[in-house]
Amino acid sequence: MINVSFQGERGAYSEAAAKSFFDEEIETIPYTTFAEVLESTSKDNTEYAILPVENSLEGSVGESYDLLYSTNLNATGEIYHRIEHCLIGIGNLDEINTVYSHPQALGQCRKFIEEHNMKTIPAYDTAGSVKIVKELNQKDCACIASKNASSIYNMPVIAEKIANNLNNYTRFLILSKNKSPITKNDKTSIIFSIKHEPGSLYRIIENFHNNNINLTKIESRPTKENTWEYNFYVDFEGHSEDSRISEMLDKIKQDTLFMKILGSYPSAKLN
Repeated sequence: MINVSFQGERGAYSEAAAKSFFDEEIETIPYTTFAEVLESTSKDNTEYAILPVENSLEGSVGESYDLLYSTNLNATGEIYHRIEHCLIGIGNLDEINTVYSHPQALGQCRKFIEEHNMKTIPAYDTAGSVKIVKELNQKDCACIASKNASSIYNMPVIAEKIANNLNNYTRFLILSKNKSPITKNDKTSIIFSIKHEPGSLYRIIENFHNNNINLTKIESRPTKENTWEYNFYVDFEGHSEDSRISEMLDKIKQDTLFMKILGSYPSAKLN
């Protein structure tokens, strides 16, 4: 059986996404932090790790991108998992004044929280917030998590579909020590940093245009080493082992201070 590490408690969206991604039955192993999730797979305690990298409402998960910079694992797959938030607790809606959840979930439900004048308390995980509220056992405290998490912890759902926008998806990357072979529908993720001089980024982006390769995402993150210097995270269509892509990446490398191929993998579709 395949072992997959994920961040959070049982019932976390990461666990649900992992189960959706793998067709066969898997064993999911929970860890407290994203770093521990990747370390588990790096040390062969699990075969795969799953990491949330961006949400359709709240944007990128900064901590995940920072860890991708340093990990030795390869991105071998991706999945877009629908996020359906519920308010969970033992009280009635009009009794709730405090809500616990992961900061991303709190942001995704900001309108609902503000309409009901609730104070927010960040938790390390959505499913973990259910555990916290269950232990508190107070009618004025609730949490935001999935219906699945409410079932696991045997806690009542107070309100369903409470996100600002119900078209709410999180993109997860699947990582392992292996690499994915070429298919006809691949995506590649890379990280690079550039010289702090005019035209540096343009020269790199021009390579994609000249080779008719579709860029699907570009994002910058502070390097954490030098002030106002950035790493660029780029996703594009194609596989790094394709000769046309490989030649382009060699050209790009010449204009970068640093470049890392995170991996090539089959491109996922929204369910």
